[in-house]
Amino acid sequence: MPPPPTEPLRRAVGSLGVLDWIRIAVLVLGVVFVATGLLPADTARSSIGRIAPLLLFLFSVIILAELTKEAGVFDAIAQRMARAGRGNYVALFLLCVAFASLTTIFLNLDTTAVLLTPVMLALAARARIATLPLAMTTVWLANTASLLLPVSNLTNLLAADRVALETRAFAARMWAPQLAVLAVTMALLWVFYWRRSARGADAYDPPDPVPVRDRVLFSATAAACLLFIGAILAGVHTGIQLGLAATAAAAVAVAAFAVRDRSVLRPVLIPWQLMVFVTGLFLVVPTLERFGLDDVMRGLVGHDDGVAGAFRAAFSGAGLSNVLNNLPAYVAGESAVPASNKDQLLSLLVGTNAGPVITPWGSLATLLWFEWCRRWDVRVPMRRFVLSGTALAVAGCAAAVGTLLLTR
Repeated sequence: MPPPPTEPLRRAVGSLGVLDWIRIAVLVLGVVFVATGLLPADTARSSIGRIAPLLLFLFSVIILAELTKEAGVFDAIAQRMARAGRGNYVALFLLCVAFASLTTIFLNLDTTAVLLTPVMLALAARARIATLPLAMTTVWLANTASLLLPVSNLTNLLAADRVALETRAFAARMWAPQLAVLAVTMALLWVFYWRRSARGADAYDPPDPVPVRDRVLFSATAAACLLFIGAILAGVHTGIQLGLAATAAAAVAVAAFAVRDRSVLRPVLIPWQLMVFVTGLFLVVPTLERFGLDDVMRGLVGHDDGVAGAFRAAFSGAGLSNVLNNLPAYVAGESAVPASNKDQLLSLLVGTNAGPVITPWGSLATLLWFEWCRRWDVRVPMRRFVLSGTALAVAGCAAAVGTLLLTR
């Protein structure tokens, strides 16, 4: 007997987790605000129009990264990285930092959270390495390594029009703050999670190599990633251009799987959770702005483009990110920063990028990371997470903003 027509829907609803329901609730709340007139329709259209190119980028880059992972590229890199460390934790630490940083810089922080987290957790299991150091390296660098390029963080893309810097000019302005916050991140990762007493072992056993399942798919998806990275290095920086570049790269990967392994091309590849959440946020936040959030942020941020104003913007952005989320925190902060205050706006980016490491909901990447840890039964001590995250947020933002001001 065939299943009733409602059975697929029932199974789909039953598979939704707590985070999925939160994302749906945010979108529903936003739609209610529009339907009731709390958010005018024109404002809603303007807000959604602003993020439409970013949604195209997010849709494409996640599919590209998912297929790259399916082809075994990330696993191969992680295994070779662990073998290159030769059982030495210092070497492994440096390689993990480089891997997570480069993934965040070139493929977006959400890619690091969605795809690199399970790779690192699997690597920990295969090499019998303590899981928490690898997991914390992933989530911290997903946030703090997202300053260098516009593509590294959705907040950077949102700021593109106001910052008015091409990709190379943006990187030239942010490379020093990025190095500063990476240095702080590495130091605190070692102190809190990687030192001998925290990791619990003197050395690790390098995992045995796993053969590549399909070299054609491996090569095609790796080439697609290089195509996308090449587009970034060539100067692509706006939301529309990045969306098109990511779409072209994803199309290469999809075509390869369509020929070699069509079974992988399933609806589950579509990152609907991210798109629903981001869309909902950009309906909810403008509503909150109309009812006082703008005034609160103006009071916190101020109008000074000097040293005091830069630090106020950074720490206000970081604080609000950990209360709400970094996307609404940036949008609210941007409206409070005068258009001429470029250093203050860049400092706000520092706060909303590097600061959301204290609470599980500080950034979308952190939420996704916690979901993966839950699936892998990785225990994250919340007191330790919050305290170490507070140290990172304060020291990292201070170092990055100080460096930004010194190098202007």
